[in-house]
Amino acid sequence: MAGKSEKLPRRINYSALLYLNEVTSRVVAQTGIPSDRFHLGKLVLQSLKDDPDFILQIDGALGVSETNGSVLERSVRCATALRRLGVQRGDVMVFMAPNHLDLAIPFYAALYLGILIAGVDVSLGVQELEGTFEMHKPKVVFCQTGKASEIEAALKILNYKTQIVTFDKGNKFSTFTDLLQEYGDGTPVEDFVPSDFDPEETAALLTSTSGTTGLPKAAVLTHKNLTLGAISYMCSFHDFPTPTNLYLILSTLQWLTAGIHNIASPIFRYTRLQTSAPSTTRHIYDLINKFKPTCTLLTPPVMLSIVANEDKVECDLSCLETIFLAGNHVTTTLIDAVKTVAPQTDVVNLFGVSEAAGVVLMWDVEALKGSNGRVLGHLQYRLVDPETLEDIYEPDVPGELWLNGPSIFKGYYDNPKATKETFSEDGWFRTGDLLKRDNNHNYFFVDRIKTLLKYRVHQVSPVEVEGVIRRHPGVYDVVVIGVPDEVCGDLPAACVVTRSGYTVTAQEIKDLVKENLADSKQLRGGVVFMKQLPLTVTNKIDRRTLKKLVTEMIRE
Repeated sequence: MAGKSEKLPRRINYSALLYLNEVTSRVVAQTGIPSDRFHLGKLVLQSLKDDPDFILQIDGALGVSETNGSVLERSVRCATALRRLGVQRGDVMVFMAPNHLDLAIPFYAALYLGILIAGVDVSLGVQELEGTFEMHKPKVVFCQTGKASEIEAALKILNYKTQIVTFDKGNKFSTFTDLLQEYGDGTPVEDFVPSDFDPEETAALLTSTSGTTGLPKAAVLTHKNLTLGAISYMCSFHDFPTPTNLYLILSTLQWLTAGIHNIASPIFRYTRLQTSAPSTTRHIYDLINKFKPTCTLLTPPVMLSIVANEDKVECDLSCLETIFLAGNHVTTTLIDAVKTVAPQTDVVNLFGVSEAAGVVLMWDVEALKGSNGRVLGHLQYRLVDPETLEDIYEPDVPGELWLNGPSIFKGYYDNPKATKETFSEDGWFRTGDLLKRDNNHNYFFVDRIKTLLKYRVHQVSPVEVEGVIRRHPGVYDVVVIGVPDEVCGDLPAACVVTRSGYTVTAQEIKDLVKENLADSKQLRGGVVFMKQLPLTVTNKIDRRTLKKLVTEMIRE
């Protein structure tokens, strides 16, 4: 095996699995329970004990850090406290807080006890929280003091007797510090024993899905699902433990990325660089320049803002050995732009699905440029015609990606209708994503089925139209949406952000599309210029908001 100083070509490999097998074998040897190899609580507990001096997490906003040993001691105290409060396996525990160092402590305690973790958007108002809590029925809510009153109001409407615990100081509500002091003393770390349960059936995480189209849902992921999901994130690294030294995490806990890395970082032993401050572009610059992370996962809009760097703030990306891009369609133009400013960095087009616990396609040195990569060994794959439901075997023919395997989720929480609709009669998960593959089994993302536009009898892919518009040198970013029309269905409209110093007209954009695409794909809905595109809380393009804005503008 090559040393840490040697950079090996990025290939999909089994190094992460082999390392995890060593960890799980020691856990099973102690407990005598074979299924404990998927018990995340026991795996995390063992991993924290293995290297107590290792720095597990850093809050870049405050410049403070915490070791495995400290996390171990505090998470055991928290688990003891939760047991004494009567929180049990299967109960739901809601998290509404930024990525400060305290957030991971009840997270790990929940994994020890089989409690179901649900991250909730901190920006939700009382009415939205009422609907969310009615679905989750939380036993405990961890939050910041500034949000506690709204949470209390929503719970009061529902008449729920839910415990509210604030991470920061407050006069009215119990604080996290009080919880540990009053209920968490008395059980030494060496005497603490996690709860026994079946990790294949026990849910660990409720993760939000459909953040840009459709109604939000929560996918139920079990301990086994997430164990395999953590491996898939690590499958292109070679050296374990510590496949990368410092991983910059910007996602909040309501999204799978944050949950996966909270799980994977102690097990595979790498440090998480996170932040309790809002992830503005300027703050990301500061985090990279100061802490020199070796790896990160960013959405294309965030990456675009960094490489475009219109703020003219110097940001040195040379420290990053790997940049994973995921969450939106990743263009070759963006990848080339990143390589221009960081030529030694691996820029990986990552294709993941929350309902499959993370990564389902991985790019490596043998994958074709512009593809989303190739298949992973723990999943089965099909491309299926979404109308006829017949399998597609020919190359370069788009079809819906269907998946099967042990990392596929159990269903949507408290939503049997949506669960039934998303699985085929023979049990395959229908992703809702259109992809195609070539003769060498490189997979290429085409579009989300939900975002496809229907102009008369023709289907229009927004991604295809966006790709043409991006050829204009004055276009910084673009999203194509459909304007509703009673006769034609969807009229394609382009929402364009121009580059600084360029003057771009709507006619130029229309002419570019006319010269390159069929009549059905023309911009009959118009061209709208914007200073910036609206994003969701996970920095994905918010197509629902865009469609509403453009439709209202046209009506006016």
